[in-house]
Amino acid sequence: MNRALRRVSLACLVMFVLLLVNVNWLQGFDAASLANEPGNGRTFSEQFQFQRGSIVTADQKVIAASRLNKKLGEYQRHYPFGPMYAPITGYDSLFSATGIEQTENKQLSASDPALAVHNLIDLVTGKPKKGATVQLTINSAAQTAAYNALAAQGRQAGVVALNPRTGAVLALASYPSFDPNELATLNGTKLVKNDKRLLNDPNQPLLNRALNDTFPPGSTFKIVTSSAAMTDRGLTASTPVYAPTKLKLPGVTQPLINFDGEACDNGSNPTGNGKVPLIFAFTVSCNTVFGNLGMQLGGGKLKQQADLYGMNDPHLTIPLPVTQSNFPLYTDKAQAAGAAIGQESDTVTPLQEAMLSAAVANNGTLMRPYLVDKITAPDLTPLSTTPPTVLSHPISPRVAGDLNSMMTSVTQSTQGTAHATADVPGLVIAAKTGTAQTGINNSGLDDAVFTCFAPAANPQIAVGVVVKGGGLGADASAPIAVKIIQAYLAAVGK
Repeated sequence: MNRALRRVSLACLVMFVLLLVNVNWLQGFDAASLANEPGNGRTFSEQFQFQRGSIVTADQKVIAASRLNKKLGEYQRHYPFGPMYAPITGYDSLFSATGIEQTENKQLSASDPALAVHNLIDLVTGKPKKGATVQLTINSAAQTAAYNALAAQGRQAGVVALNPRTGAVLALASYPSFDPNELATLNGTKLVKNDKRLLNDPNQPLLNRALNDTFPPGSTFKIVTSSAAMTDRGLTASTPVYAPTKLKLPGVTQPLINFDGEACDNGSNPTGNGKVPLIFAFTVSCNTVFGNLGMQLGGGKLKQQADLYGMNDPHLTIPLPVTQSNFPLYTDKAQAAGAAIGQESDTVTPLQEAMLSAAVANNGTLMRPYLVDKITAPDLTPLSTTPPTVLSHPISPRVAGDLNSMMTSVTQSTQGTAHATADVPGLVIAAKTGTAQTGINNSGLDDAVFTCFAPAANPQIAVGVVVKGGGLGADASAPIAVKIIQAYLAAVGK
């Protein structure tokens, strides 16, 4: 009998110890994760009882904040600028969250353990609980110019502007966009109705085209091809390169031609089968030159260079998730020729387009893009700051210098493909245009792509723009980039 009692007592003791360990583990280590579980009814109800932290721009413009709904006695999220910042802020609704509202939810909702001490102090002082403030890298002048320019042209499009020296995101806009206030309503019936309408909209306003839609890069990919050729073959901006009017491709009956079948002639190549300097071929965007370079380099060298610029990376976040830009490994020479001019299966996001220019502008060093600058507790105590970090070194300073000259020629030479749209008095912009042939747009027009940085001699901003069905890159996308650059430089006094 005593032995049986001892066994029962021992079993009870073991279960008690396990229970004690489990309780302490839950309270000490799993509290934050449990608080953020979607099915946690207590947390769900509590989140509307206090003021969620604000989201502000680098110049302190509030773009998301919580206001007390006096009728319901609960706090409701408010987005003062609606669609302009929606791809950045996302929304915080009754059932879900997106954008910065989702990625920085622990700080905004005050559920981060780092805020526990600050909340405890607030309980002692009698102040109500409040979330942390998330300050972004976004410049409001650049963001306003970006969104307004996209809205003015009225097509599906995306744009990203970066500080090439730090990787800070200066502007991020997508069109068409949506009003996050419609999804921040505390009326469940209205929320479901608004959500269903947005999801069924054929223009996909909820899609963040700046980060999560991909497009063919067109001739902007010639930055990558030039980089590979200059790095692997030692070419310079002045190196003569073969420039046929028609480039015969192995195993293919249709030759590769230049835009409108024109000859790549700078006056020294009247027959269209001689050579021109690489800078001239880049300035007027000769397809045959870069197709030939692509065949010489091969798909492996092109992919290696594309990877260094950030393509084929499934893990890139800013901290918003970024859809991977793709450059497959082409083993066929004819496909490598097409890929070298940004066709075949090449795809990029507008962010990737900005990263191409940012690397050149920063003397060959590509900084990791980031959107959150710092997070501050309600008592103004700094909680975290994002330091600039290097993502890769795609090219040498020598190659970057040559590419700077080549991209500057695109806007400054009278023969440059962006001379008519990006030659701005008093401002030298370095750029590359792209006209991506997709064949799927109802308008019959190609996608317009543009990547650039400015000022060319002292780069402060790099921009990538893609306008779906916009036609020539210089016509549709270049003016958008110019407006963003002018607005940003004016705002920072450069």
